[in-house]
Amino acid sequence: MPSATLSRKEVSKHDSEEDLWVIVDHKVYDLTDFVDAHPGGSVVLTQVAGQDATSAFYNLHRHEILQQYSKLCLGVLDNETPEVIDPQPGDLSQVPYAEPLWLAPQFAQFTNQYYNASHRRLQKAMRVFVEVHVTPEAKEKEKDGTFISQGLIDKMAEANILAMRLGPGKHLHGRKILGGGVVEGEEFDYFHDLIVSQELTRHGQRGFQDGNMAGMTISLTAVKQWLNNEELRDRITEEVLSGKKKMSLAITEAFAGSDVAGLRTTAEVSDDGQHYIINGTKKWITNGMFSDYFVTGCKTKKGFSVILVPKTEEVEVKLIKTSYSTAAATTYIQFNNVKVPRDHLL
Repeated sequence: MPSATLSRKEVSKHDSEEDLWVIVDHKVYDLTDFVDAHPGGSVVLTQVAGQDATSAFYNLHRHEILQQYSKLCLGVLDNETPEVIDPQPGDLSQVPYAEPLWLAPQFAQFTNQYYNASHRRLQKAMRVFVEVHVTPEAKEKEKDGTFISQGLIDKMAEANILAMRLGPGKHLHGRKILGGGVVEGEEFDYFHDLIVSQELTRHGQRGFQDGNMAGMTISLTAVKQWLNNEELRDRITEEVLSGKKKMSLAITEAFAGSDVAGLRTTAEVSDDGQHYIINGTKKWITNGMFSDYFVTGCKTKKGFSVILVPKTEEVEVKLIKTSYSTAAATTYIQFNNVKVPRDHLL
């Protein structure tokens, strides 16, 4: 923030649309070049031009708006001090009960049987990461409906956030989490897992929340647990956790939502006995638009089977516009004689 000090008398001279200053929380902002871009129109701003607009501003906006437009701040009023807390990445909320009680300062002195120092370090590091890297993109993608960027996926992969989203397990052993010194992969437990999930959703953008690799968390877990081909399982796990490949769970159909036993997608053994030939459709598949693999529920002669299906020309995907943002990449999928090796069976 600029260190200049200004008087209220000086601010009052800038009271027109062509030269518009306002005061918010003892700080002076030059909104002259912002008038035309203001979502509420120019009239709202001209009504408070040259004046203290603190009450008017906080009646309509969250404080974070000022942080987004901090470059418009000219300085602070002479002999006055801002009163509103300016939250920084990683800060805990000062609003009562806005944080889990185990994070409240008044309880920090007590021994907790569930949360230890590593949980506190992870919470702090995750919050900083989300506020710096995830939240800005989440708001942008929720607004324009586009999908998560490869750049953010790469950052999460490098910090091993993608790996943490699968929960505790050997896949985390030896990994350097969030730059190291936060939590060892070998000690990662379900309370660490809970913290990761909670912090990743703090941006409040519902569509992007699902668009942020939610499909991976419910499909790669199945691959790790039930794909018997060890070489294939390990290769795909590393591809996905490195962010190079994406994955989603393809179970639901228009014909069978929660009634999984009623699905109609079929998988028949090929004439040479080495492949499955898959035909059918899936609907409402989260992240399907950018997935390279689909963990797909099928009907076989033996009943119900789940097969790992790589994306090929025979797999056609179409975007579904749901009641929330298309940033979730919700998808309608058609499988047209898709040929998949039999060792892709889970």
